[in-house]
Amino acid sequence: MNFQFDHDSRQRLGYKLIDLINEYYDSLPDRRVQLPLDERTFGQLRDLMPEVGEDASAVLDDMAHELINKGFHVPAANYFGLMNPTPTYMAVLAEAFVAAINPQLASLARSQLASKIEAETVRWIGERIWGRGGNPDKPQFDGTFTSGGNEANFSALAMALAAKFPDSVEDGFANTNARPVLYSSAESHHSLDKSAGLLGIGRKALRRIAVNAHLQLDPAALDAQIKADLAAGFMPFAVVGTAGTTNSGVIDDLNALAEICERHGLWFHVDGAYGAAAAFSDSHHELVAGIERADSVTIDPHKWLAMPFAAGVVLTKNAAMLQTTFGVSTPYMPKITDATIIDNFKVSAQWSRRMNSLKLWLTLRVHGRQAYEELIDQQLKLARQFAAWIKQSNDFELVLDPQLTIVNFRVKGVPEAEIASANAAIVDEVTRDGHRWISQTVAGGKNVIRMMIISYLTSEKQLLELQSALTAAVNTISATTRH
Repeated sequence: MNFQFDHDSRQRLGYKLIDLINEYYDSLPDRRVQLPLDERTFGQLRDLMPEVGEDASAVLDDMAHELINKGFHVPAANYFGLMNPTPTYMAVLAEAFVAAINPQLASLARSQLASKIEAETVRWIGERIWGRGGNPDKPQFDGTFTSGGNEANFSALAMALAAKFPDSVEDGFANTNARPVLYSSAESHHSLDKSAGLLGIGRKALRRIAVNAHLQLDPAALDAQIKADLAAGFMPFAVVGTAGTTNSGVIDDLNALAEICERHGLWFHVDGAYGAAAAFSDSHHELVAGIERADSVTIDPHKWLAMPFAAGVVLTKNAAMLQTTFGVSTPYMPKITDATIIDNFKVSAQWSRRMNSLKLWLTLRVHGRQAYEELIDQQLKLARQFAAWIKQSNDFELVLDPQLTIVNFRVKGVPEAEIASANAAIVDEVTRDGHRWISQTVAGGKNVIRMMIISYLTSEKQLLELQSALTAAVNTISATTRH
């Protein structure tokens, strides 16, 4: 048996899948996020590899039934979890089309239009950060799509190292006395630790700087640490500001960090995997004021821009550093003379790569930037509305006024030694039936309950239901404790 289906079979299977997806999307406003606690299992599948195939239609039905009825549903409107959204439907269609035509974005010669679409999408994002400039055909910035924020941050720090230590790309650091160090806040993402290790400078080279009362990187503490490291013979090369921390959605004072970088001659990277999307809003662009002073920026469209996995982007206003850092030459890659777009394998940590840009490009073509303007405005309002409810609650207290769409709160009136257990009990009770999902984390050294508005399907209805569930959880736990 070969892999080929005839025309009618392809059509029948395709329609079946579209119908399954369509019904799934219909269910998302009220769908439970996961199975009730007593029905969840986490063991491995033990089936042997099939030797012969089964009926394709039956397999599709079985697969959909299992994943939909037993899966964890990040796209659900009642998912108040991590930074994973409900994907736009145009993005879903784009993903299917990309899988079908399977463009190889490593080289321009084998993906002429696909590469142009990616370059245009990168330009659209970059223009929201650095503006259009005098010549839109030759923007001063450039970038590439990545698998996500981890790879984007890694790529940005690789460029920062190459900019500060030009010989390191070819020679490395093994035979030098260089002691590179970089800086980020205590609340910044763990991908920075990974990147420091993978870049060969060691995870200890990342200096995590204390945060202020607003959980922002403390500029004074940063400046003092840079001076101390210089005096000790270390070689600072980069500062990472965060636009939207994972725990709390906090945005560092980007202008203050930019000034420190300019004073010390350091590369300024903004990890805006989540919050840089605010640049898509005219009304709320000031939330990321100073991002235009960054040398590089990470943004993950699969977070606040409602894209499915995987979609990260790294951009830099020092466009030449992309090729300096990642450029290689090979005899077997097809070459094009007089091309105005650089082959992607020369500006990316990846080699073979799928077209992760089409979903955002297609969504913007169909819905336009103003759809994101409305999304960002609505979700900020919902987050502030929920925070206002917490402030008035007899049972909970707000830990931090939200800057973006993450709200940190905790059980009120509980000794600090017991707060983690109290918060965990609330989270467990709220998520027990599987209908909705919130989580627990540590922000600024405090154990907190974390909720996030991330689905474009989430409305006041889901917020009111969550509020009722939180109140009911307090009452249930109190009754259990009394007995």
